[in-house]
Amino acid sequence: MNLYVSFIIPVYNRPEEIKELLESFFMQDKHPEYEIVIVEDGSSETCEEIVNSYKSKLPISYYFKPNSGPGDSRNFGMKKAKGNFFILLDSDCILPPNYIFALNKALTKKKIDCFGGPDAAHESFSDVQKAINYTMTSYLTTGGIRGKNKAVHKFEPRSFNMGLSKNAFEATGGFGKIHPGEDPDLSLRLRKEGFETHFIKEVFVYHKRRINWNSFYQQVKKFGLVRPILSSWHPESAKISFWFPSFFVLFFFFSFVCLFFGYWQLILLFGFYFMLIFIDSSKTNKNLKIGFLSIKAVCIQFFGYGLAFLVSTFFIRVLKQDPKKRFPKLFFD
Repeated sequence: MNLYVSFIIPVYNRPEEIKELLESFFMQDKHPEYEIVIVEDGSSETCEEIVNSYKSKLPISYYFKPNSGPGDSRNFGMKKAKGNFFILLDSDCILPPNYIFALNKALTKKKIDCFGGPDAAHESFSDVQKAINYTMTSYLTTGGIRGKNKAVHKFEPRSFNMGLSKNAFEATGGFGKIHPGEDPDLSLRLRKEGFETHFIKEVFVYHKRRINWNSFYQQVKKFGLVRPILSSWHPESAKISFWFPSFFVLFFFFSFVCLFFGYWQLILLFGFYFMLIFIDSSKTNKNLKIGFLSIKAVCIQFFGYGLAFLVSTFFIRVLKQDPKKRFPKLFFD
């Protein structure tokens, strides 16, 4: 099969991010032919002018559509694309110079229908962005499930850096209407259709993620709400590890209560854990300030996700309520 790659990039009110991403395409090392499909998801602040400024430099097509969410916008882009393999990127990503070269090498080496690549923090990112990136990728926080671990079992690619063959897209219909959570939902449906998912560590991006604490909290909170919904849809995907942030939160409250009765030993475990986070992040980022910020990021991540996971579990798994009616903001029509 002759490989022809289409990059699918949905964007919503983020024109400056698209400019940085397109500039990183322009700076790519020697690479095979490809195309870029930009899908404007009903933005009030469009990136059309920026995209037009790059059309003489890059093979770009631009589409504007009513707002229907990132998953549906990716589906829209894949239907419009000319390629037989789709690379899905978020608008807040930047490609390293060898991205397309490494991508082509991996895809021509063996047949792959779906893959995910890791993300990293660019040197230009703020200290908060680097701290958030650390908490989302470290073994000490997520155990490598987001792609740092080469031994990831049944890896669930994330659509900020994900590849999907045209055959796999047509067999599954692409992404569903839930957001966030459309990525693991698609991975699980792909598996049911007989497609394998892969992790390719060499094909990484610089992912900006959320740029402030409140946005990060809202993001991980939604992740917590979504996971029990996905487990109800795909019972075979349920894992005890999904409960870890909730266990962390419950044990923290229990340890805090114990302080009132003179039992301070349990709270020391959290002090030891936070010290490990500080040391590891400071070493990884070569910056003590980022080490301290990583402790805050870990707390936001665990409490945001953990509490939301418990709430969603109660309503979805215990009370058996309809996810769309209970959490309508997680779904697009």
